[in-house]
Amino acid sequence: MYNEFGISDKAKNLVLKAEKSLTEEFKKIDEICEYNSLKVLNAFWNNKLSEAHFSQTTGYGYDDIGRDVIEKIYAEIFGAEDALVRSQFISGSHALTVALFAYLRPGDTMLSISGLPYDTLHEVIGIVPNDSSLKSFGVNYEQIDLINDDFDYEKIEERLKKSKIKLIEIQRSKGYSTRKSISNSKIKKVVNLIRNYDKDVIIMVDNCYCEFVDKVSPIEMGADIIVGSLIKNLGGGIAPNGAYIVGKKRLVDLAGERLTLPGEGREVGPTLGINKQILEGLFFSPSVVASALKTAVLASKVLEELGYKVEPRYNDERVDIVQNIEFGKEEDLVKYCQGIQMASPVDSFAIPMPWDMPGYEDKVIMAAGTFTQGSSIELSCDGPIRKPYIAYMQGSLTYEYGKIAIIKAVSNLTK
Repeated sequence: MYNEFGISDKAKNLVLKAEKSLTEEFKKIDEICEYNSLKVLNAFWNNKLSEAHFSQTTGYGYDDIGRDVIEKIYAEIFGAEDALVRSQFISGSHALTVALFAYLRPGDTMLSISGLPYDTLHEVIGIVPNDSSLKSFGVNYEQIDLINDDFDYEKIEERLKKSKIKLIEIQRSKGYSTRKSISNSKIKKVVNLIRNYDKDVIIMVDNCYCEFVDKVSPIEMGADIIVGSLIKNLGGGIAPNGAYIVGKKRLVDLAGERLTLPGEGREVGPTLGINKQILEGLFFSPSVVASALKTAVLASKVLEELGYKVEPRYNDERVDIVQNIEFGKEEDLVKYCQGIQMASPVDSFAIPMPWDMPGYEDKVIMAAGTFTQGSSIELSCDGPIRKPYIAYMQGSLTYEYGKIAIIKAVSNLTK
């Protein structure tokens, strides 16, 4: 079957052999998928989703019943008081920015306890100078790095005993780093420590790439607010754009006023006909996330067999959909990403090359032949051109497409 499509026997046999050894890992993923599918359906039932909710608003967007029910459904799924789910968010980074500017005032201190945030937030915070950053408005930034892939509880405790902190930020997914992603159980442990010293500090979690990988959310672990993107897990490859902010009602309302304007807040925001896509994407999301996880597990097994360092390993606990592959050489990183692009449904003929991507400090190579620009629940593979030359692979709307892409990428890597 594969030969007629120009796929080498060597790569095919390697991938198919690895696949046969992953039955137990796939079974665990399927069980979580079924649980989360029931959770989504239950939220639809409880909120009496109907065809009327697929209608649209324009202009100001007053009285959008579809938008309102979407936000009730999101709040229920995450076990939260309220939710802000809007297409006006450009990305997860935009939603994080809106939240930070909503909660922090001049003189306040923000503390990251998961190390350096994702590259796109560096100018938002002021780590990299920018005249529109939080720092330029007088917000202070502090950082405590992880230690052995876990929170540095001792340093966090020491800092909490000192001066007041307004907001603590946790980034669950690794971003462009070599650390492991952060599990919900670790979030619960650190939240309990924080609350022993400060009942009022806002605990905000960047939940991008992590939704439906587990059965629970950081809100259920004690976080006040979580933020994520609809062109990642929860959009299911169908939502064309948008992001969410979910958590305590007071904080969700503040974010709504920062997204639009004080006094109108969440009451405005036209949906322009995408309510159905957001809801349908959410409906498919548990299954799509399961496909992405199976693709990541298979890639981990195959690339480890080829001698590359991978994180997580195929049988490790998964926290997000991201698979790290450490190539050690720029050439191998580029060839693997180019192989993923060759297997893409869109722009398969394009050859990705390292380039200066806005918001990133190093050149980046990005394979992303996706239907939605920047969608990382669709199969993509990218990485910064810096040692040790790690590819960050994520997504796949179906497992079958993911498997074919791995065969194609391995074939390009080993030829």
